[in-house]
Amino acid sequence: MEDDQTSRAARAARPVDTYGRPMRDLRISVMDRCNFRCPYCMPDATYHEGFRFLGPKERLNFDEIERVARMAAELGVTKIRLTGGEPLLRPGLPDLVRRLSALPGIEDVALTTNGVLLPRFAPALRQAGLLRVTVSLDSLDPVIFARMSGGRGSLPAVLEGIDAACAAGFEGGVKINTVVQRGVNDMDVPDILAHFRHTGVTVRLIEYMDVGNRNGWDRADVVPSGELRARIAALWPLEALPPRYHGEVARRYRYVDGAGEIGFVSSVSAPFCGACARARLSSDGKLYTCLFATTGTDLRTLLRGRASDAEADRQLRAALSRIWRHRTDRYSEERTRQPAFLVSGEKASRQEKIEMHYIGG
Repeated sequence: MEDDQTSRAARAARPVDTYGRPMRDLRISVMDRCNFRCPYCMPDATYHEGFRFLGPKERLNFDEIERVARMAAELGVTKIRLTGGEPLLRPGLPDLVRRLSALPGIEDVALTTNGVLLPRFAPALRQAGLLRVTVSLDSLDPVIFARMSGGRGSLPAVLEGIDAACAAGFEGGVKINTVVQRGVNDMDVPDILAHFRHTGVTVRLIEYMDVGNRNGWDRADVVPSGELRARIAALWPLEALPPRYHGEVARRYRYVDGAGEIGFVSSVSAPFCGACARARLSSDGKLYTCLFATTGTDLRTLLRGRASDAEADRQLRAALSRIWRHRTDRYSEERTRQPAFLVSGEKASRQEKIEMHYIGG
């Protein structure tokens, strides 16, 4: 009886934001650096050799990350995704995965990566409890791949990484994220899909978004998911699948011929803010409540204060709850009402946003 009462009290304490959305998903950026220079995320003109990234002491250590994740789990988070930058550049990452996987309430720990370092780390990550892996891959054409990775990436190395992830046997499988830009890589999408049909790897096609301030986003560069889906269905008929859970970001389809499934992430043409349950923690300890946020809340100072462990946990839990309860974010829905958005060829809002490499995708 006492355990039931404790459980009910814990559920009652779980915060919802101003639109009634719970906090279910925590995305943790463990590294602000990356070995690629994708123009829509970290263009080389800005993130050059002289750019100052965070130093090791400026990043949260694993004890601090674990503490935030544990308090978030007490408030209702069940899923954690490790991001970057490139998260596999963070030394000792399997140890962090092991810690997070063991937290009460955490059901799913996943990773988003460019894939290059997976041959080295995939087995250890799987053994540590990582459930799923998502690899970013925007083209199978070597020239276009080089352009979209900023000339830093190696297509064969990424494909080798995907093979290594598949061989490791992650329980939740392997996915591919492809950001589609009109006139850049949209004509390569069929090649990517053909490559991964019948492999068990799911490709998710993501509308090009106005994340950060560096990518020169223009709505004319977006290929709406509806248009892309029609192109694909003309090659391989598709059938819609139901969402696996409330708030699932990707709209799922399967190939009618049984070759697998694909997903569409339509933040521009069909915003899904109404079901967004994601919080994001930057590698230096700031909490953001939206991918398109302009400001975050500093948790590192709290974590490194002089309070006892019990008092620090209480303060951290209270801070996370307060931040989420005051959350009002619905940028993608608001974007569609901006005059500039309504005219093809116009630039996105000039509102300064946090860069994607800093808080993850």
